[in-house]
Amino acid sequence: MKTLEIPQDLTQPLKDIIRDVPDFPKKGILFKDITPLLKEGPLFREVIQHLAQRYRDAKPDVIVSVESRGFFLGAPLAFELGVGIVPVRKKGKLPRKTKSVSYELEYGLDHLEIHEGDLKKAHRVLIVDDVLATGGTISAVVKLVEDSGAQVMGIDFLIELLFLKGREKLKKYEVFSMVQY
Repeated sequence: MKTLEIPQDLTQPLKDIIRDVPDFPKKGILFKDITPLLKEGPLFREVIQHLAQRYRDAKPDVIVSVESRGFFLGAPLAFELGVGIVPVRKKGKLPRKTKSVSYELEYGLDHLEIHEGDLKKAHRVLIVDDVLATGGTISAVVKLVEDSGAQVMGIDFLIELLFLKGREKLKKYEVFSMVQY
């Protein structure tokens, strides 16, 4: 995969359009709202094209994307790269037999699931999500991927909250984020 710098002409518009929502989903959390980006087609397209450019040469076999806002990034990225997407969802949301993992959020405990058999041992997987915060959610996703026998080739985020040091939990992986706060 290519190491590409985020062009300054893309970083600032992203910072300008991503909104802060205080005390969501609970008091003390500053939520980064990406929905304004999603409705701005040209900027959103630039984001997806930039992420895709990183993987044009070392294309993943599949993208694993995390419920729910990660789907907004993972699906168009998979389309752009011509690869499939495997969803990771909260417990009870997938219809077939699943593998499950529990993990700690910055504000509680949760469970994630993936369909059994969707990932194969030979799969090279790109994990895509919207925000890297404490790293708990993505560490759980990595566990699901690796327990399936697949290989994590990279983990990409739109946003990284540097002060929460989530990257420290992912030291052995290639981690990329477009915008840091």
